[in-house]
Amino acid sequence: MAPQIRKLHPHFAAEMTGIDLKSTFDRETLDSLRAAMDAYGVLVVRDQVLDNDEQLAFAQRFDGVLHTKTSVAVLGKNRFGNEALTDISNVGANGEILPDADRRRMSTVSNRLWHTDASFENPPGRYSMLSARVVPPVRADTEFADMRTAYDTLDDETKAAVEGLRVHHSIAYSRQVLGFEFSEEEKARLKGAEQPLVQVNPRTGRRALYLASHAERIVGWPLPEGRLLLHDLMQHATRAQFVYQHAWREHDFVIWDNLATMHRARPFDDRKYRRELCRTTTLDLPLPA
Repeated sequence: MAPQIRKLHPHFAAEMTGIDLKSTFDRETLDSLRAAMDAYGVLVVRDQVLDNDEQLAFAQRFDGVLHTKTSVAVLGKNRFGNEALTDISNVGANGEILPDADRRRMSTVSNRLWHTDASFENPPGRYSMLSARVVPPVRADTEFADMRTAYDTLDDETKAAVEGLRVHHSIAYSRQVLGFEFSEEEKARLKGAEQPLVQVNPRTGRRALYLASHAERIVGWPLPEGRLLLHDLMQHATRAQFVYQHAWREHDFVIWDNLATMHRARPFDDRKYRRELCRTTTLDLPLPA
């Protein structure tokens, strides 16, 4: 039976059933997944029990080259032994909950800011895939904002003003806003990248605002005016009517389009409850034949 789609929000986000991602190899099904991503921006697939190798293999089958230059990689050794597997967890290599002063925990707390994955790299991230391995017994949701509808609902004057603008994205900037300090060597490895303020889907032609807490300044604009515009756009794009809130269940697998959405983690008592999520992100490169 072909996979089924159920919409989760008036504007975007859907749940897909009738599919086992680790057993999905045929091009037709993979293409239908991409078409669903173009339509909905966020796909929730329940009951996907994948180990690290299976998650990596699916991500590469689906969309090619994986992102490895993560900010967490700058801070220390990856406990999975592969930088393409980003550890979105509050536990260390010993399996214990990270203490407050641990730099990895302090950096991960910044995921509560609205952001897009790897916008500070060139090429940036395209699709992110997050696998829920251990879910706490309390709500620890992730929110997604539909940046396509956010663009569509701008007035014509603002659309004209943002077209063609480029923004410098820096993960060091977004972390430092919250008081996180990087060494000079770490800063040198986190130089950031310029990205267009408006992204265009090459298959559908649909436009989306491309924002994040990493968005430091508009290139060529005076700093105050540029940051004020970015602030106003962020306020507009994260209004409640543009946001889908995902309540995690164990073995959820959520895929989202970083070029069409923003997301943020919602706080929970991470000093008391374990949560282990594993993320893979693909790069926005031309698709293989």
